Amino acid sequence: MGLRVILTHGRLRPGSLFLIPVVLSCRIVNLDPLPSAIARWLKRFLLFAIVASIVVAALYLAFALNWSYAEGERAGYLQKLSHKGWICKTYEGELAMSSVPGLAPIMWNFSVRDEAVAKKINAQLGKKIVVHYREYRNLPTNCFGETAYFVDALVSTE
Repeated sequence: MGLRVILTHGRLRPGSLFLIPVVLSCRIVNLDPLPSAIARWLKRFLLFAIVASIVVAALYLAFALNWSYAEGERAGYLQKLSHKGWICKTYEGELAMSSVPGLAPIMWNFSVRDEAVAKKINAQLGKKIVVHYREYRNLPTNCFGETAYFVDALVSTE
């Protein structure tokens, strides 16, 4: 049951800049429940809004995971590969890339989705490798990987 507060006021008094109504009395009036046609329409609208939101989110996720922003190859020394995460376990690795011996290497972080590829890469720990990667931007969560770079193949090893 809905309630409506009805305020009755007297004349409007001029204030400094605005007309301010003066409240004289207040009474509470019961409202009937919404008519069944409006209630049905509201339920349908809410159901449609929820289903549409889920469909849009699923389409965005399918697009974001299947359309890569960039792809290429990186070479360097594999520093680490670990299986990380509280709920969503992903393989996260680190590649030390150095263009000139003696200079500090640039660390490149990457993720691996495929467990078979992760095992191949992990067998090359400490060695120079070349990997093929794809870059996916604007993923909605880090449940797919902590980085935007996903390695999908081990190209060569030394």
